[in-house]
Amino acid sequence: MPNLQPPITQVSQAVAYHEALSQIAPKVKFLMTLYLHPTITPDVIAEAAQSKIIYGVKLYPAGVTTNSQDGVLDIGQYYPVFEAMQAHDLVLNLHGETPDAEVLQAEAAFVPTLHRLHAAFPRLRIVLEHVSTAKGVEAVRQCGPTVAATITAHHLFITTENAEKDVYNFCKPIAKTLEDRIALLRAAVDGSGKFFFGSDSAPHLVQSKEQSNAAAGCFTQGWTSVLVIDALKQAIENGWISNHKITQETLEGFLSTYGKKFYKIDELSDPSRRRIRLEKSDETIPKSIVSSDGKIEVVPFRRGEQVMSLSWIDKS
Repeated sequence: MPNLQPPITQVSQAVAYHEALSQIAPKVKFLMTLYLHPTITPDVIAEAAQSKIIYGVKLYPAGVTTNSQDGVLDIGQYYPVFEAMQAHDLVLNLHGETPDAEVLQAEAAFVPTLHRLHAAFPRLRIVLEHVSTAKGVEAVRQCGPTVAATITAHHLFITTENAEKDVYNFCKPIAKTLEDRIALLRAAVDGSGKFFFGSDSAPHLVQSKEQSNAAAGCFTQGWTSVLVIDALKQAIENGWISNHKITQETLEGFLSTYGKKFYKIDELSDPSRRRIRLEKSDETIPKSIVSSDGKIEVVPFRRGEQVMSLSWIDKS
């Protein structure tokens, strides 16, 4: 995500960030994005496309989420940028909320904007990130094959009620109703390829979460796959989805292959050609994670919960 401080608005910043991340995790393929900002021009888009590491540009409506104060006020002014993105085949990543709407209606209020963008730029690949409502899911289904959406692990678990009871369930977009949660679970296994996993994991420090103006975000990294499986298991038990919907093909599609296909990542060129094995175990998500020097502490989503264990196996 490019909503750092300062935001990633230049190709050189994205390249430097990519190099830093690659040193930490050299086996990971990082897909870099730029933060849509007045400094982003069609020429910058051309430069980004040539970089071969930048895959998209993220649109944050001003003020809707963490570090979005420098975000977009007038989407129309960026139409030349979107035209360039369409020409260079970069992805437009949308935080799909309308700033002046009531928080529970902000995503639904953004749906007409999604449809206008798709109509104006039908070849532009668009991702409605961390979709959180049934209306958002339906809007993506109504669009053509160049429009998709990501679904987070935490939105498969929680509703507004959960977010109100525990600050570590507070995220943006905020979790919605049970009806919305069920729609997300069903979309995750519909096999259409239009919905794939996106973690939106946010390791906010304890002090930034436990304050009056709590930081928005859930820390799921490290348990994302097992959380998704657990959420689907609960959905079957509750009768929200049918057992036959959960196949290896469906799970691999949602967690891996649908996203790769949409981003046009060549399977053979992907350095991480391994599979995961999930097994029942006594593993428990820790109640907190503290750095070796004791200065940094983060609290994971669903802390203290028992989960399956995950291991990596080489792909034959």
